[in-house]
Amino acid sequence: MTTWIINASRWSAEAGGLEVAHVRIEEGIIAEWRTGEAAPDTSGAETIDARGKLISPGLIDMHVHLREPGFEYKETIASGTESAAKGGFTVIAPMPNTRPVMDTPETISLVLDKAKTEGVVRVLPYAAITKNELGRELTDFPALKEAGAIGFTDDGVGVQNAQMMKNAMALAKSLDMPIIAHCEDDTLVEGAAVTEGEFARKHGLKGIPNESEAIHVGRDILLSEATGVHYHVCHVSTEQSIRLIRLGKSVGVNVTSEVCPHHLILSDEDIPDSMDANWKMNPPLRTPKDVEACIQALEDGTIDIIVTDHAPHSEEEKARGMERAPFGIVGFETAFPLLYTKFVRTGRWSLDFLLRRMTSDPARVFRLPYGTLEQGAPADLTLIDLENEREVDPATFLTKGRNTPFAGWKLYGWPSMTMVGGKVVWTEENGINR
Repeated sequence: MTTWIINASRWSAEAGGLEVAHVRIEEGIIAEWRTGEAAPDTSGAETIDARGKLISPGLIDMHVHLREPGFEYKETIASGTESAAKGGFTVIAPMPNTRPVMDTPETISLVLDKAKTEGVVRVLPYAAITKNELGRELTDFPALKEAGAIGFTDDGVGVQNAQMMKNAMALAKSLDMPIIAHCEDDTLVEGAAVTEGEFARKHGLKGIPNESEAIHVGRDILLSEATGVHYHVCHVSTEQSIRLIRLGKSVGVNVTSEVCPHHLILSDEDIPDSMDANWKMNPPLRTPKDVEACIQALEDGTIDIIVTDHAPHSEEEKARGMERAPFGIVGFETAFPLLYTKFVRTGRWSLDFLLRRMTSDPARVFRLPYGTLEQGAPADLTLIDLENEREVDPATFLTKGRNTPFAGWKLYGWPSMTMVGGKVVWTEENGINR
């Protein structure tokens, strides 16, 4: 089957900006590009007129929570992948802190099978480092890799035992697999819901100190240096962690890292006095100094990629208040508009920079055959209306979660179509296409 997307705006390094382009897709693969105002003859082919829309590689999100199995009331593989498609994502990597934990080949296979039959985007699951994420015994790394896991992480909790982490890194290195780390020292965070900053002081709350994250980052960089493993730091949020990652990279340690839109846009000083738990996440919103450090680190390459840490919860759970509600916010459907509006339209970033941090850079870090518009690549594509301004309305989300601090924000740059392997899986006009 032949599909043409015509009259799209494509970023061109050679042109130093956007150019009109037309792409021919054959059997799910990008077969040909043509440029110029004159559209090609598309007779006999399915034709999509993308006039006025940016064409981008499908966005890639290497840190998400689909909640299934075990927490289907929060999210399912079906609803989560639909939400991802609406947000322009074509590849997502779910974390293993489900119930049961994704710590056996059977659970990995369950997720992959469900993703194949019920999902609409590519799903690349991580497996747990330790059984039940309890930090006591390593999982069967070779069997989990064979089952289809793309890396190992105990996301949601930090691996507290340094010897356990070193053993995990050595085993992962022998299998040419990455370790993805949630960095958090439990002894410093118990009973705290927000960062140790202005909001905590104002409301008399126990705070989560920056060093609770940075201690594990520093420890693990040393362990990565000793073992040679690819070590990837989850959801970086503090200036101290960034300093350590920058130092590790400077001496040749194979360390990469990620940051979430909320840690680039919001600080603890933005949290409303209403104590709305839709502003509660882990890592917590940090100080304005940390926010600027994260932005600069992404700009200079210390932080490699952007992820959402999409973490849906029920409205009932979030209604428990700041101290008792679970950590986490949803992110698929707002990520690109937030970052485009905040950083590209204001002139701080180029459009090309943002696209790379959400497409080709995640593909590079995790060695994936996606995130590119090159001829011969899978036709995973996203059309984005850069001039479309719309208000964030959680009632319209496809995710089951409504937990976002961005409700009511007016943003530009909303995806209008998502294609995976040459198949249109979502359009703004017609919704999900299975």
